[in-house]
Amino acid sequence: MNTIQLRYFASIREAIGTGAERISTGATTLAALRDELIARGGAHAEALARGRAVRVSLNQTMADESAALSDGAEVAFFPPVTGG
Repeated sequence: MNTIQLRYFASIREAIGTGAERISTGATTLAALRDELIARGGAHAEALARGRAVRVSLNQTMADESAALSDGAEVAFFPPVTGG
């Protein structure tokens, strides 16, 4: 099990109702972590659903969902950002 820090931003934070949480997870990749969070149901399932465009960073670096998780990692989820 890894203990990781989760951070949620913008509309994802609003949907879930918190900006951060610390969890223990058996997930070994970002994809598995996202699936684990979706399995919680409710706001997590809706905000992080596979059909939604969600960006993810690992230790403050944009990452592909195949990236490996390690103990103490920081994972952030946020919607795509557009500029003007």
